[in-house]
Amino acid sequence: MRNGRLKWLILLIPTLTIGLWEYVRHAFLLPYMSMELGNFLAPFIVLAVTLTIVRGLFVRLEHSQSALQREKSTSAALEERERLARELHDGISQSLFLLAVKLDQLDAAVRDGPVKPLAAGLRETVRVMHEDVRQAIASLRLPPSPDQAAWVMPLRELLGETAGITEARAEFTWTIPDGSLSDKEKVELHACVREALMNVRKHARAQTVYVIGEPDGTGGFRCAVEDDGIGFAGDPLNAPGRFGLRMVKDRATRMGWAFAAERRDSRTVIELLKRGGQA
Repeated sequence: MRNGRLKWLILLIPTLTIGLWEYVRHAFLLPYMSMELGNFLAPFIVLAVTLTIVRGLFVRLEHSQSALQREKSTSAALEERERLARELHDGISQSLFLLAVKLDQLDAAVRDGPVKPLAAGLRETVRVMHEDVRQAIASLRLPPSPDQAAWVMPLRELLGETAGITEARAEFTWTIPDGSLSDKEKVELHACVREALMNVRKHARAQTVYVIGEPDGTGGFRCAVEDDGIGFAGDPLNAPGRFGLRMVKDRATRMGWAFAAERRDSRTVIELLKRGGQA
C-alpha cells in the first residue's frame, strides 16, 4: 500500500467512524439511548478505532517510510561506490597500466647493468598495485546486500578470488550466527578478511588457505585467516609492505577485538577475537 493511501486512510477513518456512529445512533439507537449518553460514547468509540485500526496504519506507514529511506540510502551508496570505482579505473588503474608499459620499454632498452633488476622489481610492484586496484574496483562494484543472511557470500567470493590468484586450495568454514553480528561488525569483518587474504596472496606462497568463523561459546566469536605458506620473518606488523596487516590491527582495535598474527603448528594465523559481552 502506497504512503499516500495510508495517509488518507489515517485522516478519513476517524471522520468516517464518527459519521457512522451518528448514523447508527439516530437511525437505530435513539429510542434506547439518550442524546447525552450518545455524545459521551462518541469520543471513546473514536479512540477505540484509533488505537486499533489507525494505530496499525501508523505502524505500516512508519515501516514504509523506513524502507523508502533505506532504499534511498542504498541507492546513494551504490552511486558513490560506482563513482569511486570509475575514478579508480579511469585514474589510478590507467596510470599504473601506462607505467607498466614504460617499464617494459625500459627493460627492453636496457640489456644489462643495475637498472635491469631495478626495472624488474618496479614492474612487479606495479603489477601488485594494479591487481590491488582491480580488486578494489571489483569490490566497489559488488552491491552490498541488505539481506542479513547474504553477507557471507562476498566472503566466499573473496576466498575464491584469492585462491584463484595464488593457485591455493581454499576452505571456508563459517558458523557465526548472523544475528549475533551487527551491521558494523559485518562490514569490519569483511574488510579485515579481505586484507588478510590479500596478505596471503602477496606474501604467503601457500598451498591451502582457510577462512574460519566460529562462535566462542560466550556470545563472542573467533574469525581467522590461516595458510600453510612460508610464514613471517620477524614482526609482521613492522615488515615492509605489510600495510594490510596494520590496517587489520587498527580496525580490530577500534572495534575492541583482540588481534593476533603469528605462526601456529605450521600455519600462519591472522586472528580476530571478540569476547562475549562486548558491544
